[in-house]
Amino acid sequence: MSREPASSWAPAPTPGSIIESERVVNWLRERTAAVLMGAAVGDALGGATEGFTPAVIEERYGGRVEGIVPPFYPDWQTRRPISPYHKGDGHVTDDTLMTQALVQVYAKRRRHLDAYDVDADLVPLIMEQVRWIPELERETVLLQRIFLAEKWLVLRLRYGHIDPREAGVGNTVNCGATMYMTPVGIVNAGDPAAAYAEAIDLAGAHQSSYGREAAGVFAAAVAAALTPGADVEDVIAAAIGVAHDGTRTAIEAVVAAARANAGASPQELQAALRDAVIPFDTVGPVYREPDADARRPSRTKAIEELPIALGFLVAHRGDYRASVLAAVNYGRDSDSIATMAGGIAAALGGIDAIPRAWVDGVAEGSRIDFDHYAQLLADAAEQIIADDRERANARLARLDLLAGAA
Repeated sequence: MSREPASSWAPAPTPGSIIESERVVNWLRERTAAVLMGAAVGDALGGATEGFTPAVIEERYGGRVEGIVPPFYPDWQTRRPISPYHKGDGHVTDDTLMTQALVQVYAKRRRHLDAYDVDADLVPLIMEQVRWIPELERETVLLQRIFLAEKWLVLRLRYGHIDPREAGVGNTVNCGATMYMTPVGIVNAGDPAAAYAEAIDLAGAHQSSYGREAAGVFAAAVAAALTPGADVEDVIAAAIGVAHDGTRTAIEAVVAAARANAGASPQELQAALRDAVIPFDTVGPVYREPDADARRPSRTKAIEELPIALGFLVAHRGDYRASVLAAVNYGRDSDSIATMAGGIAAALGGIDAIPRAWVDGVAEGSRIDFDHYAQLLADAAEQIIADDRERANARLARLDLLAGAA
């Protein structure tokens, strides 16, 4: 059994550190750090409000949440025995822990990944590597933290020996694969179509139907945001450009509602976006009491999280702070919504867009060395992109020969 190296957060970056905003090695490395950090901070802020309605959140915290807050229930250890997690206080959730594990796979392989790599590398990390789990406040394997839909990976791949490309079939259809696809967007920076294709392949080991589709679309959105000079409208165009079926329709509907309500109050905006996504959401009005047909495969439905995240980004013009707080105060699956909004907004705005107090609070609360994971993925991404460039040049040479022969 392996152990994740101990890490700590040093507010004063060391020379050459990726996250040292005054001495960035290059644009992609800085944005890699920003995306991973932005997604994790959103995840940690959103964890405290997950599963609740906006009205209940405001009642509990005496108004809208504006940063890191304590757990919704002080007796979190026993309030929900099936998931006794310490959400809040800057603790990241399984969204970030799964992202970190996928970063480790990219760092090991230093190439594009597929569903077989989930089987060969990601599942062993989930089952065997001891790491600090903030919500459990102890070291253990990631398997002890991930929820039932993610334990499916272990059941199907380690014990069922299912073809990795098909292992996601039969799982509850949710955002479980989408929530950790930011690294796929990073290694395919500037190429949304390639990010979509890679994420669809990877996610086949975990999800099916619109859960798998959302993973591809989210990776494409991150890749689009990691194009120098991109703005939020470029991200939306890329997402809609690759999306299919209910996922595409849901994004179009929620984005239209966001544009129509961009000047509305926060409460009016979140209500408008929720109304827009309802026809596509199978979970139903009470998040913790899903409808009988919830999370079943469908050509016409979509996960709620991705369209809502994109809607908040549009309404707030890609602003990190405003988009993440909108997601946090939306409730329902707020940690995943804020993860997605935070990752894309950080890709657009860079490290300086993320409030430093939030970064420090999450780094301390979750014992995360953000620079460690940024270095791992940036090194891998540089190698992958260099290899892509070499292959593209060789392909162009062959096309020139073919065109000449014709």
